[in-house]
Amino acid sequence: MDTINDFISKFSEQFEMTDPSEFTPETHFKDLEDWDSLVALSIIGMVHNTYNVKLIGGDIRSAITVNDVYNMVVSKI
Repeated sequence: MDTINDFISKFSEQFEMTDPSEFTPETHFKDLEDWDSLVALSIIGMVHNTYNVKLIGGDIRSAITVNDVYNMVVSKI
């Protein structure tokens, strides 16, 4: 599994308008201007393709921070 910083780099690539430097483990990603359902699907796809982990919409809905998503992925590996 990647480190949290590697995960953040891949996570931030799913956002087109937000500068990657704005992402930290504590970032409330759903508060970002370009957050929408397509970004959620992109994150689900990235996690599946990169880590072979299946997240569902409920997982994304329950997450608040980038670290929350990272911890979900780690727990499912």
